[in-house]
Amino acid sequence: MKRNKVLFPIILLSLSTLVGCNGKKQEPAPEEPDTPVTPTGPIENDSGLPTTISYLDEPGFMIHYQRTSGTYTEWDMWLWSDGLGGGVREFNYADDYGVIAYYPLSDFGDSKNIGFIVKQKFSVTGGEWKKDYNSDRFLDFDVLQKDEHGVYHAYILQKKAPIWTDAARTDVMCAVSMCEFSDKKHLHVIANKKLTDVALLANGTEVPFESKAGEKDFTVELKENAVIDSLYKARVTFEDKGIVVEKAVNIRKLYDEDFEAAYNYDGELGAIVDEANQTTTFKVWSPVSTSIKLRIYDNGTPVEIDPVKGSDVYQEFNMVKGDKGVFSYTANEMLYGKYYTYVVTNASNQNGTEVVDPYAKSAGVNGLRGMIVNFNDAKAKPEGWDDVEYLSYDNKELTVYETHVADTTSSATWTGSEANRKKYAGMYETGTTYTKGGKTVTTGFDHIKDLGVNAVQIIPIFDQANDEIDVEFNWGYNPLNYNCLEGAYSSNPHDGYARIKEFRTLVQKYNKEGIEIIMDVVYNHVNGLTGSNFNILMPGYYFRYDSTTGSPTSGSGCGNDTKSEQYMYRKFMIESTAFWLETYKLGGFRFDLMGLHDVDTMNQLTANLKTINPYVTVYGEPWSMAQEMKGDPSDQSNISKWNGYGGFNDHMRDGMISGGLSTDEDRAWVTNDEYSVNPTDILLGMAGWTGTQSKDPDKAVSYVTCHDNYTLHDRAIASNYFNEANIKRMNLTAFSIVFLSQGTSFMLGGEELLRTKIVYDDDGNPVPKKDAQGQDIPGVYMVSSNSYNSCYKTNEIDYERKVDNLDMMEYYQKLIALKQNLDGLHCTRSEVVANYSVAEANFVGGADYGSVLAGTIKEGDDTYRFFIANGSADGSYTVDVPANAELYLNTSTQAFTPGQTNNIAKFQTLIYRY
Repeated sequence: MKRNKVLFPIILLSLSTLVGCNGKKQEPAPEEPDTPVTPTGPIENDSGLPTTISYLDEPGFMIHYQRTSGTYTEWDMWLWSDGLGGGVREFNYADDYGVIAYYPLSDFGDSKNIGFIVKQKFSVTGGEWKKDYNSDRFLDFDVLQKDEHGVYHAYILQKKAPIWTDAARTDVMCAVSMCEFSDKKHLHVIANKKLTDVALLANGTEVPFESKAGEKDFTVELKENAVIDSLYKARVTFEDKGIVVEKAVNIRKLYDEDFEAAYNYDGELGAIVDEANQTTTFKVWSPVSTSIKLRIYDNGTPVEIDPVKGSDVYQEFNMVKGDKGVFSYTANEMLYGKYYTYVVTNASNQNGTEVVDPYAKSAGVNGLRGMIVNFNDAKAKPEGWDDVEYLSYDNKELTVYETHVADTTSSATWTGSEANRKKYAGMYETGTTYTKGGKTVTTGFDHIKDLGVNAVQIIPIFDQANDEIDVEFNWGYNPLNYNCLEGAYSSNPHDGYARIKEFRTLVQKYNKEGIEIIMDVVYNHVNGLTGSNFNILMPGYYFRYDSTTGSPTSGSGCGNDTKSEQYMYRKFMIESTAFWLETYKLGGFRFDLMGLHDVDTMNQLTANLKTINPYVTVYGEPWSMAQEMKGDPSDQSNISKWNGYGGFNDHMRDGMISGGLSTDEDRAWVTNDEYSVNPTDILLGMAGWTGTQSKDPDKAVSYVTCHDNYTLHDRAIASNYFNEANIKRMNLTAFSIVFLSQGTSFMLGGEELLRTKIVYDDDGNPVPKKDAQGQDIPGVYMVSSNSYNSCYKTNEIDYERKVDNLDMMEYYQKLIALKQNLDGLHCTRSEVVANYSVAEANFVGGADYGSVLAGTIKEGDDTYRFFIANGSADGSYTVDVPANAELYLNTSTQAFTPGQTNNIAKFQTLIYRY
């Protein structure tokens, strides 16, 4: 089978992998101006790479990288080209300058530009993504010179912006960093070297203006207003060597109020089948385009992907541009089951670029062709699907279990059908068990049912920029087609119907067990701006740009923040979430980096969803990171303006856990066993507050861990704390807090069995953790905080740990059942005072001797009392228990005796009713 190398846009990471759910963004590497620097000698080259180069028999390029500090071995590169393949590339040679990345141009298609980032490898410490230089850079092969071997050379220096063309770093590559209309009358150009000539071409004809020879940064006034759908290019001639560069003019600032009045469109878009009239109408919004052609395929698989199953045969039709810039074409037949694409021609795509319709509802393999779907066809829905009804949970009743499709079934301890492993079908396969030492436990779907949660949040399942045939693990925060399901989890990624039916079956099976499915959505950035269907259809419209540099903003860390406040993207988000809710009968949505969306959009979106399902749950990551936004961001600072949706409470989380366990500088209430720590943020969170910014439990999501940081077990290991018995107690203490809190309660899947994410080497062996002297610590292994593309073994839910921690499973079951069944834990803001209270009580001897969270829950005529102790107890704490008390939960071997004074031990949770 021929394997395709170049069919994906750049796969950058979402901020979920860069920032994580803690909302603390890493500091970028320092940026420096494009100016010559004094040559600095390289550090000693520790790469061990060959110094004799084996030249390719085809044109290629070399990126020469020199470091002035640190080491080379921990660095590699991320390379991509315009609209095509992106991924990790290793340095493969070394010379006197430093290390070299040498690759053939053919790996990157026909592009004249290749983007690159020098980045730190994901090391055995599980460290975060770190760039050597924070901004994306590009090699321009119209500018770089070729040597006698057909190789283009570029030279870069640690933490420096310039790209040099020589090893002595005397000549910087010619580049145009900005070329855009600042308004209808003015063109703004910024180059890094002086120019001898500048020309503006409109549809191939030169537009005259006053010469700007000798300048690098200038604005020129046009005699006539720029026209939105003309094909504009700037042609600049550099004084240096007479190099000529042509660059498409960015028209993003032409999307002004006049544009909105003329082109904002409220109608339906996509492939619209009219069964009454037996027609299929295609509609796509692209006012700036001069031509769009529709291609209809019988097959969803390109030949380049699979020459046996694939076909590139298509029919092509010219679409007609109509009112509001909507192109349309109507076929006099219902084209259910066919696949389609658009070939788009505009100023930025002057030779025509083939893209998938953003409104496509399913896709063929790798998301390269959209599909026209009949959702009522038996191929698209399981038997009984029409009888599935939304579950009517209040969001404050929810116990949310976060998991990844593959994590649930990838472990060898999941013993279901091999064909279903890592698939949608595996997530609902029943009857799977694991046996060890005479003990048998349920796994997979049956395990989730036994745990008792009423909601499962699945890490992204929309179509991602992944290879769906040769599948490698990926969290999926790399959106490709928002309204299509990911095919890698289906039994047949070549068939756009298979994924639909199998995911609907998943929803149906969980729904029958009283478990709703919450979808993790990532509307804040796309897989890659350059090749995205949004940017090809409407260059510069759907994304935010820095007002000074003209570059796309990167609050997401991915270099392409979407612009939710833009009318047509707001429309898309509202319609897309409504489509998912209606079509798949979901329970709700978790918004990745919700703070990058504006409040008005989130309010409108949530209100629209509630017209479909009044019980829909919406929450997200409310971290403050928006840049250049018009309007209020949906971060915690604006929580008072949220209507109907909530956010993760990081204040509460940070009060419970920290990066360290036993140091005075870095500790928290749960993850320490030496110090007493003020639990104010925990107490507020348990009462439904989010910091001091909100007192509304309907807006609060209580949690302590999630997919994009350490598990609770691993946070201890990473902090050099290895007391497994206490780590287990810390886990139970933390989740006692989570499930005894007001608002939505959230947990990372696997915490109930003390999940760990061990790092493995290339041979599949666990990597030992070392002590301060560099020696292996027996039985302790390195763990990952950021396993977004680690191996399946690292990410799996290992059910052997369930056998080893059956008591934990039982405690979790009781906590979850209590959270779901007590109305006193589902209070509105006004009900909290009457029905719920929690406060800190100190052990005898004062706060330094330990701390207990003592609470009361009113439930009809009954009262529940709970006590949660941390691990810093050196003194004692006693409770006078009523004679009529009934024990509900006791996580300690400490005896419980009604009618007497009972002692509370460190790391104990005690709950009783009277």
